[in-house]
Amino acid sequence: MNRREFMGMLAAASAAGMAISPPQVLAGGHGEKLYDLKPFGNASVLHMTDCHAQLVPIYFREPNVNLGIGDAFGKAPHLVGESLLKAFNIKPGSAQAHAFTYLNFEEAARHYGKVGGFAHLSTLVKMMKASRPGALLLDGGDTWQGSATSLWTNAQDMVDAAKMLGVDVMTLHWECTYGMDRVLEIAENDFKGKIDIVAQNIKTADFGDPVFPSHVMKTINGAKVAIVGQAFPYTPIANPRYQVADWSFGIQEESMQEVVDQVRAEGAQVVVLLSHNGMDVDLKLASRVTGIDFILGGHTHDGVPNAIPVKNSSGTTYVTNAGSNSKFLGVLDMDIQGGKLRDFKYRLLPVFSNMLPADPDMQAFVNNVRKPYIEKLSEPLALSEGLLYRRGNFNGSWDQLIVDALMEVKGAEIAFSPGFRWGTSLLPGQTITREHLMDQTAITYPNTTLSDMKGEFIKTVLEDVCDNLFNPDPYYQQGGDMVRVGGLTYTCNPNGEAGQRISDMRLNGKPIEASKTYKVAGWAPVAEEARSNGEPPIWDVVETYLKDKKTIATKVPYTPKLIGMNDNPGVAV
Repeated sequence: MNRREFMGMLAAASAAGMAISPPQVLAGGHGEKLYDLKPFGNASVLHMTDCHAQLVPIYFREPNVNLGIGDAFGKAPHLVGESLLKAFNIKPGSAQAHAFTYLNFEEAARHYGKVGGFAHLSTLVKMMKASRPGALLLDGGDTWQGSATSLWTNAQDMVDAAKMLGVDVMTLHWECTYGMDRVLEIAENDFKGKIDIVAQNIKTADFGDPVFPSHVMKTINGAKVAIVGQAFPYTPIANPRYQVADWSFGIQEESMQEVVDQVRAEGAQVVVLLSHNGMDVDLKLASRVTGIDFILGGHTHDGVPNAIPVKNSSGTTYVTNAGSNSKFLGVLDMDIQGGKLRDFKYRLLPVFSNMLPADPDMQAFVNNVRKPYIEKLSEPLALSEGLLYRRGNFNGSWDQLIVDALMEVKGAEIAFSPGFRWGTSLLPGQTITREHLMDQTAITYPNTTLSDMKGEFIKTVLEDVCDNLFNPDPYYQQGGDMVRVGGLTYTCNPNGEAGQRISDMRLNGKPIEASKTYKVAGWAPVAEEARSNGEPPIWDVVETYLKDKKTIATKVPYTPKLIGMNDNPGVAV
């Protein structure tokens, strides 16, 4: 799709009834330049990841806390706000600045509008493919989970959407929470002959046989490109083990090296790792496994504008991460000559729904798949006076709302909420609908819990999650951000030793006593027995809270007192 076709599509959208307000006109003008990406080389790969089932445009605020510890200090992806803009030479106040940072979020969101939406993403994919014959579209996973309709249709809406979008290859994480049988059913039926699921690190738990192909070899304009898959290594730990009882995961670095050596022997001129490791793990992997040209990464939801070079014993691997929520599309253009990668260009394009007209066919699909649920999705639950968002190492205002609801509705002194990174944002003054609530809670193990916990066990929980987040060795970072807390305050030293990062825990200003028992509410239990605990799902608990309050005052997300982080460019509180 060239410049003339793009502008013609804008005109057609306007003629078809798409409202073009002054900010949209402004955005459209910027959009022509933003998406006027000239092709380069002779082979291209497009990359999306972590869309979390968001079919329609949304608001999504980037984090103001993404701490880098140890060797990760001051390096991508652990840069926020102005530090990120400076590192990647992005103009403050620009559309790119809004896409990649939290800065001036409310004002910029109202100016530039929503992001993502499969109809708008589809337009961008078609634009890029039209000027890049043979380009592949890779999906890094976390595609089937994160919305009401994905949960209610057992992921069928997203399976069909991926096929319609033109995905060629994907890997897995949250997809596995629908259970092994459902994943295999989709792989062997819906995706057969259309989309390859690759994962070199998913094997049978008994004999270690591969569950999915480790890789797929594609020929793009005469160049042989190997796509190797890496599913989230810690799926059975971060999510319920019983959902993948017969499968083993792990990083499996040695196996990865064997696969890369194999595809090179088979004639691969370029090796691309489609990864759901998380960017810190990918950066370490790139330094240790040789022969990978590019890692197209996901899981940590980091929108990183440039590919990061990592030296290893045989050359350089370039590591990327393509954000989340259908908000970005990575475009990797490669010049492959003489059987080798000679040069490349990489760009991470924000998907602004006001800058990209909706693809009519995809829009019709989205409307149709949502139609049976639209009344239920649209039901108003409360009015939010402040900004609601979820993203960051410690808390977000959506998380604060959830823990407040857990404590009030379940009669708890303390509440825990998982450190999930997915979930859309709401601007001040917006009505919270059931769809917005489900965007924060739509999982297959939603039961709430109410437990008696001793103070010493509460500290153990916080220490374990904190070590998972801030362990200086990325291979021991097992996914997610810090558990969100309600009622409890504490001090955190991310640079501390394991078991010694949490201190000064207090409830209502009084120190938590190690031997005292406290009533603690939570949700998303991974233990199998919790499936039948008789407790209501989290969305029912929060809906009760919202309907009772009717108006939700501005939630100020609790952030613990941090030690030694004053000069860290990954925090701006």
